Amino acid sequence: MTKKILKGLVVSAKNNKTIVVEVTRKFKHPFYEKVIKRSKKYHAHDEKNKFKEGQVVKIIESKPFSKKKTWEVIEK
Repeated sequence: MTKKILKGLVVSAKNNKTIVVEVTRKFKHPFYEKVIKRSKKYHAHDEKNKFKEGQVVKIIESKPFSKKKTWEVIEK
């Protein structure tokens, strides 16, 4: 099975080797057919601490680094 790749905005880079990425998705409501925006935050592993708040990054599923951290940054 292929790993999921998501694109999102870095909202926090305060922790060591960890960033928080907010991924926003748009979808049409099944009944009302109105476009709805939903966002979710993911903790991602950043080995060299090179990503800062406000940057757009891509993250990929990976092995668990900790309890919450199961994603890894692949590129800017």
